[in-house]
Amino acid sequence: MNDQVKRLKIIIMFMLALIPVSRLMAGNIADPIKWILTKECTLKVNGSTNINKFSCIIPEYARPDTLLFYRKKNEPLQLSGSLSLDVQNFDCHNPVMTSDLRKTLKAKIYPRIIIHFLNLSKYPDPDIKEGVLKGAVTIELAGTTKRFEVDYRYITLANGNLRLIGTKQVNFSDFNISPPRKLGGMIKTNNELVVEFLLTMKLNTQ
Repeated sequence: MNDQVKRLKIIIMFMLALIPVSRLMAGNIADPIKWILTKECTLKVNGSTNINKFSCIIPEYARPDTLLFYRKKNEPLQLSGSLSLDVQNFDCHNPVMTSDLRKTLKAKIYPRIIIHFLNLSKYPDPDIKEGVLKGAVTIELAGTTKRFEVDYRYITLANGNLRLIGTKQVNFSDFNISPPRKLGGMIKTNNELVVEFLLTMKLNTQ
């Protein structure tokens, strides 16, 4: 009888030990879906001064980075990956303005702007040509990192690639940067900027 009781206790303890493991497995996120960033990714910054508007762009992305999409039922889509861009590649279509922007963003000290992708409200539906999403990112610029909620528009391209276009209004002051001034302060750059990043991605099927 004692042996039977002991065996029963061992079985019960074994079953109890399996419960948290089974819960953990049930809550696990499925294998991520991998999207590869193509060189067609761009970053645009639109701003204004007290006399005109300006638009500066980093026209392409040379690094073959990957974004990981983690799908989990009834929860926001978790992302892992980043876009890392060389500040010196900003082109404002005006040599003086380009130089001023690079200097303002402290390109020599902090040569890269890095956008870390955190989540999306849902997975883009490949059967829908265009749609809208929301998501969170952090932007690392001039030695400061800030989190932002971003509005996205997505487009499913004819070749099956996915294009995500994210826009967000930020301020120079968000990154402890003073907007540039020229001619003794007569030309003042406004604090607000609209950042637009365009991601073109192809699905990694390997």
